[in-house]
This record gives sequence, structure tokens and C-alpha cells, in this order.
Amino acid sequence: MPAPSDRRYSDSHEWHKPEGDLVVIGITRFAVDQLTDVTFVDMKPMGTSVSKGDPVGEVESVKTTSDIYSSVDGEIAEVNAELADKPGLINEDCYGKGWLVKIKPSDPGQIDQLMDADAYTASGGS
Repeated sequence: MPAPSDRRYSDSHEWHKPEGDLVVIGITRFAVDQLTDVTFVDMKPMGTSVSKGDPVGEVESVKTTSDIYSSVDGEIAEVNAELADKPGLINEDCYGKGWLVKIKPSDPGQIDQLMDADAYTASGGS
């Protein structure tokens, strides 16, 4: 599946999708393929302040544990609670039901500094 064009991408393979006054964060198909089967998700709680580059949680798989980073400053407004019981949703639908957190950004313009889908794909991501 190609990287959707309605979001922006980081070098560390997180996608950031504007949604109203929030930014939804998840991991890309490339990241999912590297992790293989996701077995556990641990995100920081709602209300946590984050700065650009801060981890917002971690994803564990049968192969490794990976930190998940925010590319915007703000506050965690929502965590995908469904992943607690169904972490495999990330493998099944990383660009949809497998989203991780929603951030209320303090500077929504920061998302414009990330790669668009074409640049991300050209860098080797998907």
C-alpha cells in the first residue's frame, strides 16, 4: 500500500494526519513490515505534554520494541484504547484503525516541516 497523500511523514516512520484541531499519529507500512507482528502498545496517557522529537509511547513486536515519536509540540488529547486488547490492528490497518495517539498541537504549522507522501516514498518509506 502506498503512503497516503493526506498526511505527513517523519524520518522515523511515523505518519501525522491533521484532523480538525488535532494531529493523529500512527506508524507507516514500512515500520509495520520491519516490526512484523505487533504484540503490545504502550502510549503515554491523555494530558501528557510532548515536545517535537519526544516519545509518545512504544510499540512491541515479536522482533523488537520501538519508541513512537511526535513531530509536533502539544498535548496528548486521545489514545487509541482499542489497541490495548487488539494491538494487531496496527498490522491490519496501520493507516486507519491502527492509529496510536491524537495530539492537540501548540503550533500546527510544525506538521508542514515533515515529508509529504512523495518525499517519504522517495526516501525508501511506504
